Amino acid sequence: MVLKPMIRNNICLNSHPQGCAKVVRGQIEYAQQHLADRHPSPSPRLALVVGCSTGYGLASRIAAAFGYGAATVGISLEKPASATKPGTPGWYNNRTFDMEAANAGIPAKTLDGDAFSVEMKAAAAAAVREAAAAAGIPGEIDLLIYSLASPVRTDPRNGVMYRSVIKPIGEAYRGKTLDMLTGKIAVSGAEPATEEEIAGTIKVMGGEDWELWIDALEKEGVLSPSVRTVAYTYIGPEISWPIYKNGAIGRAKEDLERAGRAINERFARGGAPLRRAWVSVNKALVTRASAVIPVIPFYVSCLFKVMKEKGLHEGCIEQIVRLYQDRLYTPEGAQDPDKVPVDREGRIRLDDWEMREDVQQETLARMEKVTEENVFTLSDIKGFKHDFLEAHGFDVPGIDYELEADPSVIV
Repeated sequence: MVLKPMIRNNICLNSHPQGCAKVVRGQIEYAQQHLADRHPSPSPRLALVVGCSTGYGLASRIAAAFGYGAATVGISLEKPASATKPGTPGWYNNRTFDMEAANAGIPAKTLDGDAFSVEMKAAAAAAVREAAAAAGIPGEIDLLIYSLASPVRTDPRNGVMYRSVIKPIGEAYRGKTLDMLTGKIAVSGAEPATEEEIAGTIKVMGGEDWELWIDALEKEGVLSPSVRTVAYTYIGPEISWPIYKNGAIGRAKEDLERAGRAINERFARGGAPLRRAWVSVNKALVTRASAVIPVIPFYVSCLFKVMKEKGLHEGCIEQIVRLYQDRLYTPEGAQDPDKVPVDREGRIRLDDWEMREDVQQETLARMEKVTEENVFTLSDIKGFKHDFLEAHGFDVPGIDYELEADPSVIV
């Protein structure tokens, strides 16, 4: 069948196998070019990525495997393809990663299922041992990336399903939004979250499950004495705070930071001075979800224009390579976790270029100037649309989208 993007309300409903595969291979090439000859001691040998199929999680796995040669175990929940219907982008991404890792002789295991469940945590420990045996190294994780992005979570302890929301707290939010397909500017918003919705969002997107992963892996005996674990978050500019930082999702991100502190306290009590947990504040990017958050498409389109003009723009793989190269595994930081650069709150800041004063001033000025008449020149709406489509395997250079494609086959 001929596969073209099916977009409804800024949500893409399908994906392209060859396009997804080419994007993954491009990220692999970038990691090899920028990390493969720059191995500090120690560098990761066995990495577990919880939420490995797209975005920062996928980039984290690629950089560990193809940058440092680490054996990896990845966990995600994806919908497979059939002969008549495409799978999710993450399904294609995982399959491509597995094929390329096998071709490179890098041990890798990918598990598909509910990462919140007790069963998946046990399966992950078994997969870690299997990957370690294939690599001929001890079965101990020295890098754990927690990068789950799910709208729902079933608490394994009581079976209750919780749902997350992207809503403000206290009062309704209204802000400009941008239709990436047409360039039309409109006002969108959201009503305040209820206390139940806030609590549910914390349950889904907070740090409780990160802590449960540490519990389970420690009980299984698969955490290295020097394990490093990182979870990802976003803060953004004040213009987005009513819907993000100060909203229900912001409460969940506060809980993620709480969990990071609790994990570090646990490591300290256990007499493991080389174990460490960090929350990394990353840059705004186009994801499958960001296109539907009020104000974010408008802000990101203007931000990208400014950052590209200043030579500061990064995608997922560039961010993660910088995380590894300039934060986690600098020559000093690789030896001593206290030497990893952090802010006053103990967070790693990869949003430093986004939040530079000159970048923010120019971005906010652009947002004031942009109209429907000049949106394609003053903002990077074309770049936003490209990144959104590329995340689904579309608009990828070198792919002929007029050709028939078998949704179940990657080449």
